[in-house]
Amino acid sequence: MDETVIEDDFLDEETPSCETTHACSVPDEGTSMRCDAWLATMMPEFSRARVQALIKEDRVHVNGKSTKASATLPPGARVTVTVPAPVSAIPEPEDIPLSIIYEDSDCLVINKPAGLVVHPAPGHASGTLVNAVLFHCRDLKGIGGVERPGIVHRLDKDTSGVMVVAKHDTAMAGLVKAFQEGRVRKIYLALVHGVLRTPSGTIDTQIGRHPVHRKKMAIVARNGKRAVTHYRVVAQSKGLSLVACRIETGRTHQIRVHLQSLGCPIVGDEVYGRSSADNQLVIKPQRQLLHAAYFAFPHPVSGTLLAFSAPLPDDFKAVLHAVGLPEAFQLEADSLTVKSNAG
Repeated sequence: MDETVIEDDFLDEETPSCETTHACSVPDEGTSMRCDAWLATMMPEFSRARVQALIKEDRVHVNGKSTKASATLPPGARVTVTVPAPVSAIPEPEDIPLSIIYEDSDCLVINKPAGLVVHPAPGHASGTLVNAVLFHCRDLKGIGGVERPGIVHRLDKDTSGVMVVAKHDTAMAGLVKAFQEGRVRKIYLALVHGVLRTPSGTIDTQIGRHPVHRKKMAIVARNGKRAVTHYRVVAQSKGLSLVACRIETGRTHQIRVHLQSLGCPIVGDEVYGRSSADNQLVIKPQRQLLHAAYFAFPHPVSGTLLAFSAPLPDDFKAVLHAVGLPEAFQLEADSLTVKSNAG
């Protein structure tokens, strides 16, 4: 898990715009050193810890394949290291509008729009949710970490919906504990291609880095993290299904990978979806139609249960309307009951 972010919640992993690649070759006689130790000697500008982090991010390849820090390097192997562009360690406040659902002295609940990156990263040094929150909350710097102040969980750049931000260290600790103990309830709405075989169910798998494609995650047999998604079909029309998903875990791209595994990828998903099917829609979506619609959690200081919902964005509703699906819902997290309010 990330040092301050309890969940992997659909972390956007766009290719950095200014990354660099280093290459070196293992001597023909081989080496007795571990991969991370050998690279640290070959690239003295990077510490061994930095090399290990790059390996964990799948930025180190041996003969074109992923590797481990403890791996033994074969004689003559070609090793490539892709280093992301540097990012400023201290994000600056920026006057970016926020859609605030709830706010008190301890936490801030916002409705994140699609297209907004949560925190600075290679390729997104500014213009993020963190920059916006720092402008709104002037004394937030350092809460939960310099680069991600107040950020407890994340949504992918093109996923919209409810997020909570801590305003001080005590609130951060309380929210972290709630996530760790499973006392947070979240429901997402996803529009998918196809018809699910069963109207409801649970997907319980291991998710890890795709063995070939660095930007993708995949269901794996080993070396992954457990991922659990409960789903229920809300409505179906014209070969599309609107699905409510409640997640017990928050792995990177979890819902996107799980729904794809059922043969029903999310509409508009450029990584896991069906572009040919998207092109046939009356309204072609410009992003994956995945929305964090409901979020309930105990207040990080008082312990009072708080529950919030965010209406579907206009682009999501437009596609639903075009295919004759309802556009408004009442959500109940524990039972995954979804009732249309559209009449």
